[in-house]
Amino acid sequence: MQSGLEVLHRQPSGGKRPPSVVMLYILQVFLGVGAVAGGGALVADPGGGLLGMPLTLLERSPFSDFLVPGLLLFTVFGLFPLLVLYSMIRRPQWRWAEALNPFRTLHSSWAFSLYVGFGLIIWIMVQTYILNAVHWIHILYMSLGLLIQVVTLWPPVQRYFMLDYRTERR
Repeated sequence: MQSGLEVLHRQPSGGKRPPSVVMLYILQVFLGVGAVAGGGALVADPGGGLLGMPLTLLERSPFSDFLVPGLLLFTVFGLFPLLVLYSMIRRPQWRWAEALNPFRTLHSSWAFSLYVGFGLIIWIMVQTYILNAVHWIHILYMSLGLLIQVVTLWPPVQRYFMLDYRTERR
């Protein structure tokens, strides 16, 4: 007997992932690995020396060093996108993730991919506000956040993450 939360993923014909889904995987890996490296460097050296970032960058921020921003970067934009990637590939049925998914016909990993894109855009907006400047890296990561959202919303990606209900979802 299947549980009420048993949900199967509808595979496209032949079980092959659309190129747009593979592109989304690559975007999540790029963000996750880069943020683990950058956040890890800031945690290892909260003075910013490993990345050549002077503490004067934080003058308009509530932080005296890069430890807290480094921890946020490492976890929220490093580990979390890698967890989202794992979830997109393996499609586990986590109750906590389903509770945070307002899109009842799509796997929670799809919703969390959108959350990653929104979060990255907000993170970059806050950075540019604090710095009172825009640098090339901000443009790159703002574009990455927008691209993650666009690809996540692309119809073939949405179709790939549609759920096939075998029993009623609670």
